[in-house]
Amino acid sequence: MKRYLEYRAVRGSTPQGLWNVERYLRDFIAWCDARGIERPHEVTRPIIETYQRYLYHYRKKDGQPLSFTSQRGKIVPLKGYFKWLARNNHILHNPASEIELPKMTRRLPKHVLSVEDVEAVMRQADAGDPLGLRDRAVMEVLYSTGMRRMEIAQLKVSDIDAPRGTVLIRQGKGRKDRLIPIGQRALYWVDRYLAQVRLHLVAGQDDGTLFLTQLGEPFNHGWLSRMVSRYVAAAAIGKTGACHLFRHTMATQMLENGCDIRFIQAMLGHSELSTTEIYTQVAIRMLKQVHAATHPADAALRERDAQARQVVSDEAQQIAALLAVLDAEAEEERREATLQ
Repeated sequence: MKRYLEYRAVRGSTPQGLWNVERYLRDFIAWCDARGIERPHEVTRPIIETYQRYLYHYRKKDGQPLSFTSQRGKIVPLKGYFKWLARNNHILHNPASEIELPKMTRRLPKHVLSVEDVEAVMRQADAGDPLGLRDRAVMEVLYSTGMRRMEIAQLKVSDIDAPRGTVLIRQGKGRKDRLIPIGQRALYWVDRYLAQVRLHLVAGQDDGTLFLTQLGEPFNHGWLSRMVSRYVAAAAIGKTGACHLFRHTMATQMLENGCDIRFIQAMLGHSELSTTEIYTQVAIRMLKQVHAATHPADAALRERDAQARQVVSDEAQQIAALLAVLDAEAEEERREATLQ
């Protein structure tokens, strides 16, 4: 396993990606060890299929089963691992080559914040307290830009260009940089945080990280999620979520206000969007257009040509794909949070 992780590291896997792969491989190795399976060549296809059934029947501490996305996430590293073993002649054949992965399911997101909800959450941060001011600035940046928690955790002071109203996200998911806009309201809170708080949080050598803990260190992902979720819960709006809640909210609200899907795609850092079979969260504006264009009960009132209907359908499908990707990201965040 360690040699495989080294191979992946050399090929450019991120520390977080390596951490996830190691965790899932260790789970499988421990499962095998409990059954007297100690060497890679002892693993057969039926053994991996038995492990799949084990994951299917597994129940967490709260009695809930693993989601199919989680089950899939635990199997994918095994396929990569045994493929590497076979290619490097550590085993004669790859027992995972024909293992079928659980189908991806797309669920409606539990919650998306309204504009009023967002304001209620923001008000929970006490701007008169240094740490409350810092937390308000963090949430404002999340809401304005839709960046991932890993991206805001590694943000540098120099990445914010207030005069141009932009923020540079370095080495985001997939090790890609992107330059995106940031709103004036978020910049106002960042400026207050920089002027009143950050200087007092810096401890020792300053590496330029924008948002710091009380100890003067960059945030870890788990802490960010817990911090934001506490403010969402304190707002008593009947909704739950953390960093990704603002990412999904930003995308949905801008879509409902008529923003071009391609702009949202660039903001979120998605290089491409594959089509999806079901809607996860279609912005209501577009859904109403699709309904009016396709529902047979409105046929007498509808005089639209085929080309116009296709344009509406294509955009709605793109929106569905965008939000399906967001939902998958949220599931990945939830899975990582349980491991941390």
